[in-house]
Amino acid sequence: MKKLRILVTLLVTALAFLSLASTPAQAGGHGTRPPTTGSVPFTLDARVLDGGQQVVSVTLDTSRLKVRASSLDTSTFSVHAKGTDPFGLDPTTVFGTYDVDRTVTGVHLDRRGRIVIDLEYGFTTSGAFTFAWANGVGRNILLDLTYTITQNAPISLKDGQSVTLTSFTQGDLVDPEVDAYGYGKAAGLNYRLYTPVNSRGERPLIVWLHGGGEGGWAQSQEDVLPLVANRGALGFSTAKAQRIFGGAYVLAPQATDYWLNDPAMGYSAKLTKLIDSVVKKYRIDTRRIYVVGASNGGYMTPQLAVDNPGRFAAVVPIAPVVQFGTTTMLTDDELSTLRGTPTWIVQAKNDPVVPFATNGQHMADVIDTAVFSAYDDVTWDGVVYNGHWSWIYVARNDPSTDTGQHIWQWMARQQLARSGHSHR
Repeated sequence: MKKLRILVTLLVTALAFLSLASTPAQAGGHGTRPPTTGSVPFTLDARVLDGGQQVVSVTLDTSRLKVRASSLDTSTFSVHAKGTDPFGLDPTTVFGTYDVDRTVTGVHLDRRGRIVIDLEYGFTTSGAFTFAWANGVGRNILLDLTYTITQNAPISLKDGQSVTLTSFTQGDLVDPEVDAYGYGKAAGLNYRLYTPVNSRGERPLIVWLHGGGEGGWAQSQEDVLPLVANRGALGFSTAKAQRIFGGAYVLAPQATDYWLNDPAMGYSAKLTKLIDSVVKKYRIDTRRIYVVGASNGGYMTPQLAVDNPGRFAAVVPIAPVVQFGTTTMLTDDELSTLRGTPTWIVQAKNDPVVPFATNGQHMADVIDTAVFSAYDDVTWDGVVYNGHWSWIYVARNDPSTDTGQHIWQWMARQQLARSGHSHR
């Protein structure tokens, strides 16, 4: 009897969600279902844009209902979004929380018959980002996201019936680019790792070192932040970059605080051990290991190369920190050792965080063999970003030499000789 009661309960629940209402046919032969009592699950569909990750649509799992696409339009559903600070920080120091109605820009069915509600997104769009800036701790923080969906009008089914969905259950945040990265921990560092689709044979390794806002702190060691705060790592796992590099592993470790704390935390030694661990575990071409980093990571990139002479095929410091306040992080003697390592420096002249003259320009002056891309500002696709964000250009493969060779192609051509540490 207990099993029978369970089966009956399951059957009643299923019928409440799927069965046709026993109401008389309406004009034109169409019936109407009453509001469904089963809750419809939905996912938050995210994408990392130049300014960071945003929720760009929500997908309702309505595949079993056989919805008629012609019954859907931008007024069918309303979407409300709430992004809150999960750490209880002083709200006057957290910038980017929200409680807003999202603008619906389109509604369509995907190939599985699920309803996709497209949302307005963009750098200036309120309530779209998945993270916020916490000024008190100097970090980006992932927000707790709560989405509320309301159906405003019945939708038609392919069998002629109509239905109103009254309950929705929020599921996972889905971002295929980010989700393609596995995760692990080695040498005391959390990391994310992208494995190329074709990983047979030895493949190059690209190491992405994040900025200060993506490091861990006392209340959180969230290793996804280096992937979602910008496209620094993700640019190298795009189909275009993977073609250029012939399939490359992309390693994105996370500092437990700031890379700039290397003297106290020993980050250079930890990163070296982490790279050794990845090389041992995967088929890495040790002649083609590249290090790219921005801001804090723009300091750690050359520091790692200084501490590992002849180890890396090329390094790309972006908005690099050489002089941190009154502290010299990299001496001229240290920088000069990189003259034999292919180096490409990128920074905007109007960088408000890392002064251009004493950092990127000074580094280029000392490493006189380096390629130097000095931008006036950071503008991409018509959007003017903070001048510190010059990593956007590298993530879009924009920097180029006087002969027109772009930075990804330049990197891919650099490799250590088999018999030593010379480059081609």
